[in-house]
Amino acid sequence: MKYRRIKRNVSPQVKALADAQKIAFAPFTFQAVASMLELGILSYLQDNPSSLERIIEHCKISKYTAETLLETALCAGVISKNDNIYTNTAVADAFLNNEMTRVNFNFVKDVCYLGASELTQSFKDEEPKGLKKFIGEHQTIYNILQILPEKMKKSWFEFDHFYSDRCFEEALKIIFQKPTPQIFDIGGNTGKFERACLEFNPECKVNMIDLPENIEAAKKNLKNDRLNFYGIDVLDKSSRFPKISGAVFMSQFLDCFSEEQIITILSNIKNSMSDDTRIYILEPFTDKQIFDGATYSLVHISLYFTCMANGKSKMYSEKRMLELIEKAGLKLQEKYENVGVHDYTLLEVACTKC
Repeated sequence: MKYRRIKRNVSPQVKALADAQKIAFAPFTFQAVASMLELGILSYLQDNPSSLERIIEHCKISKYTAETLLETALCAGVISKNDNIYTNTAVADAFLNNEMTRVNFNFVKDVCYLGASELTQSFKDEEPKGLKKFIGEHQTIYNILQILPEKMKKSWFEFDHFYSDRCFEEALKIIFQKPTPQIFDIGGNTGKFERACLEFNPECKVNMIDLPENIEAAKKNLKNDRLNFYGIDVLDKSSRFPKISGAVFMSQFLDCFSEEQIITILSNIKNSMSDDTRIYILEPFTDKQIFDGATYSLVHISLYFTCMANGKSKMYSEKRMLELIEKAGLKLQEKYENVGVHDYTLLEVACTKC
């Protein structure tokens, strides 16, 4: 009699093998979902559980395309099948209706996917080798944001703005609990915080500090008598910060740098500011997330920094950031947790002698 294996209780080893295969084929799963979104399969199934034939007809795709993608989506739990009728699962609903999932997916697809193949070399060289897939050799992504391919640039800015923008109002309420005649926003990017600050407080002066390329782009969209611009590379030793007083604000800025660079930046700020200046650091720390999905996302974003951004930065834990703050000769004054809808932390920092 021919021996035939049957499915019994799955051992931990067999389950581990199954999980390993999911990782091994993960790039194909990712691109299959991208194809189903682009071909309109998931959007059609959202309101129309359908047979294979109806999917082919409505989406104007071949039988081969439909069968291959639907089989992959079934295995990945993106769709379900009952009596030859295909239906979206809650996973598909997330890709279609959840803004965070859409932004994260497009960011990985349009910004990170190709460059991820250079991850190992990026670790070895401590340079973002993935950038060359799009625009040649560059030290960082930050000084070429304005010349990135349009689709890539759009997904980068949507990702960047989606998270921090939702914290601004709450952060401003905290900052202005104390007299604040002016704010220095370091790493202002497109100037969304500047705009929010000018609207929030009609008297405060706002100073935007960023790379010269980004400052020139921001100037085109921001005009206000209470707004000043400083085009500075914070890592360039020849660059000098303006005299700083009032408050300093950095939103998702320090995670763009290595530990040594963070200490340098904070030290330079300290050396340029008056003794009563408060520094506010807004970050989504990896050890302060309520949901597992948030932690998973943050630690994977560190890989984007490796292969695409600058080759040496990452998303930090609060514990590590506080250690770097202390090394820079600063001390924690106050800590505000669960800022905004994405569990950000706002650290208020001052000079050790204050």
